[in-house]
Amino acid sequence: MQRPNKYSKLPGTMWLMALLLVVTIAGCEKDDATTVGPTQIPNSLEKRGPAAVNLRSAGNFVILSKAGISTTGTTSIVGNIGVSPIAATAITGFGLILDHSNTFSRSSLVTGKVYAADYAAPTPTMLTTAVSDMQTAYTDAAGRTLPNFTELGAGNIGGLTLRPGLYKWSSAVTIPTNVTLSGGENDVWIFQIAQTLGISSGKQVILSGDAKAKNIFWQVAGVTTLGTTSRFNGNILSQTAIVLQTGARLNGRALAQTAVTLDANTVK
Repeated sequence: MQRPNKYSKLPGTMWLMALLLVVTIAGCEKDDATTVGPTQIPNSLEKRGPAAVNLRSAGNFVILSKAGISTTGTTSIVGNIGVSPIAATAITGFGLILDHSNTFSRSSLVTGKVYAADYAAPTPTMLTTAVSDMQTAYTDAAGRTLPNFTELGAGNIGGLTLRPGLYKWSSAVTIPTNVTLSGGENDVWIFQIAQTLGISSGKQVILSGDAKAKNIFWQVAGVTTLGTTSRFNGNILSQTAIVLQTGARLNGRALAQTAVTLDANTVK
C-alpha cells in the first residue's frame, strides 16, 4: 500500500483558511448608508461628541420663557416652569394658585413649581439668573466650531441614524420621517440650526443604545415646531418661539427667548 504523501492535504487546508479569511472580512464590513458618524464604541462609559452645553440654573426648568407660556387642552408637565422678565399674567391656561409664600404658584397641570418675575423675592433674582444662563447656553451652543457635519441632507434628516457629534446647518431643518440618535449614555449631540426646526406630525426623534435626552442640544435661531402627536427628545434652545402642536410630547426642555405655546402636550 502506498503511504500518503504528507503534502496531500495541503490544498484542502489552504481552501479552509481562505474561506475563514473571507468570512472574517465580510463580518467586519458594515453596510449602513443611513448611519452618519463614527462607529459605535461598545464601552458606554466613553464619551463621544462635543462637550455638553452647560445650562447652569436654566437646567432647573423644563420650560423657561422670556415672553410667556400658554396652554390649551390637558397638558402634563413634570418639572418647574418659569417666565421672566414678563409677569405671571403671561402664563395662561394653567389655573395658577399662588403659594402663601408668594414666591411661586401651583397648577394641576404641573408636577413642579411655576415661577414668574413679579413674584416675591428671591424669585425675581433667581429667574433673572436662569434667563441669563439660558441665553449663555444658547450662545455657547451656537458658537461651537469645527462641526463634524455641515448641511447634512440639505436640512432634511428624516430616516437617518445620527452618531454623536456637532452638526451645523445654514438652512432650516426638517424631520419628515423618524430620525434616530444612536450612542452611549455619556455621548453628546449638538445641532446648530440657523433657521427653523420642525418635526412632522406623528414622527419621532428616537434614542437608540443608551443615548440620553439630557445630552442632546438643539440650538435653533428660528421657530421650533413639534407637529401633532410627534415625539421629540432633547433640550431645545430657541432664540425665538417653541410651539408644541396638539398631543406632541417633549422629553427634555423648552428654553425659549420668546414664547412657548402648548396644546394638550406632555413635557418632562
